[in-house]
Amino acid sequence: MAAVAAAAARRAASFLPLVLSSPSRARLPHRQALTLTRLLRPHGHGLYSHSPRLLSPAAFCAAASASASNGAPAERARELHLYNTKSRRKELFQPRVPGGEVGMYVCGVTPYDDSHIGHARAYVAFDVLYRYLCYLDHKVRYVRNFTDIDDKIIARANQLGEDPFSLSKRYSDDFLSDMAHLHCLPPSVEPRVSDHIDQIINMIKQIIDNGCAYVVDGDAYFSVETFPEYGELSGRKLDDNRAGERVSVDERKKNPADFALWKAAKDGEPWWDSPWGPGRPGWHIECSAMSAHYLGHSFDIHGGGEDLVFPHHENEIAQSRAACCDSSINYWIHNGFVNVNSQKMSKSLGNFVTIRKVTELYHPLALRMFLLGTHYRSPINYTIEQLNVASDRLYYTYQTLRDCEESCQQHQSNSGDPLPVNTTNCIQKLHDEFEASMSDDLHTSVALAAISEPLKVMNDLLHTRKGKKQEKRLESLSAMEEKIRMVLSALGLLPSSYHEALQQLREKALRRASITEEQVLQKIEERTSARKAKQYERSDEIRKELAAVGIALMDGPDGTTWRPSVPLSEQGVVAST
Repeated sequence: MAAVAAAAARRAASFLPLVLSSPSRARLPHRQALTLTRLLRPHGHGLYSHSPRLLSPAAFCAAASASASNGAPAERARELHLYNTKSRRKELFQPRVPGGEVGMYVCGVTPYDDSHIGHARAYVAFDVLYRYLCYLDHKVRYVRNFTDIDDKIIARANQLGEDPFSLSKRYSDDFLSDMAHLHCLPPSVEPRVSDHIDQIINMIKQIIDNGCAYVVDGDAYFSVETFPEYGELSGRKLDDNRAGERVSVDERKKNPADFALWKAAKDGEPWWDSPWGPGRPGWHIECSAMSAHYLGHSFDIHGGGEDLVFPHHENEIAQSRAACCDSSINYWIHNGFVNVNSQKMSKSLGNFVTIRKVTELYHPLALRMFLLGTHYRSPINYTIEQLNVASDRLYYTYQTLRDCEESCQQHQSNSGDPLPVNTTNCIQKLHDEFEASMSDDLHTSVALAAISEPLKVMNDLLHTRKGKKQEKRLESLSAMEEKIRMVLSALGLLPSSYHEALQQLREKALRRASITEEQVLQKIEERTSARKAKQYERSDEIRKELAAVGIALMDGPDGTTWRPSVPLSEQGVVAST
């Protein structure tokens, strides 16, 4: 049984290079605290509860900082480099206020429909940045907004005969639930546009007073010609902004590229009083007003999807500088697009994939692992085959850690003596590769690849005859499990319980296979009977039938068990990619 288990573990590990990059090398601090076991444990809820509770941002930062340092002096300061869209190069991250709070604003969703995997990609990416900043001992004030009043919300509400604010609240709540299941920590503040109308109006007034905007028939427009630096973020020239494409056609505007700060009220739409008459905010002004309100006119990081570089973030820079000439943001960070089967995801193509559609059949952390398998700035191609690989990899990881947990609980380990050199070297290598990859613009794929070798070593210690004889075996297992747990926590992949997560992964695999566990067990019994009767052809048929739908059988001295796997027909396809 031990040899079979070890072989199965090695087979699962072999899928790793298909979705993850090879690790890089660096020398960084050796001893780090490893315990983050409670960082994401819901209080009184399972991982799949309807309202999972994560630690508060402040509590996470405190725990992550303590875990990263553990009171031991660092051999040298860890330095984070991030790609800045504005400078078009990687830059050393230096907080605006050394030793102070890092201010980070990420553009949130417009909640008019279910959140999709593009949203998952963006907010998982910035959740990882948030976590890693905390890991590096930074205090972070993370602001992510809700655009709860917008043309799309109004149109959808009218279509459904629903109040716009009721609709946006419903989809906002669904979004927060999706984020919790994906293990995205809640931001420090989650402001809504409808609660910040006064701040928006005051900023528009300041822009008009500074001569950078004008009013026409109750609409207020920003004049792009008053801001010579317009286009610096995106690299676009003002002449590129042709009306009818990225800008609206309106003959009342002085320049076709001028954009709305305030929209005059229309029949049947929500409105607020303003100095220019009743109306509502334009899209871009809200983020400038709310980021200034919570972080000040100048702060460290502004993030969002690549699609927001122009016009949204370009317009934010212009109006923020027009309101306050000292306004500046040090780092503009953007994540890449999501394609579906090598095509751009869109409703018109019929390939629009919501988070909830994915998590009906896959564990949310399998989706998170899939997303982390590609660098956040690169485009990512969503396919069922690669999602199956990520799910299989997640199961292998949790199964190894669960086996380790059980072994260490069942046997009393000795303490005080040093760990074997090969164990300390393995832990040091993981630590070095994790920090080097994450500090190099958050290369999560490399960080994930770095746990491959420790998992293999753990499986050898757990299941092979030679491994079971190794000196300080249990102490080695415990130390490696702690270090891997630290990596998983920093990446948002640590479940509340290995056992629960494994059970959930099994349940999802059964659902994908359209089969019950009772039916699998019946197939196992039928196969066992066929083998006893020396009907080996039938035995092989049963194994292949189950393998075809992603159910792998594992034989051992104690009988036959099953585990989820990549469906047999996909293994060759995945191996060739």
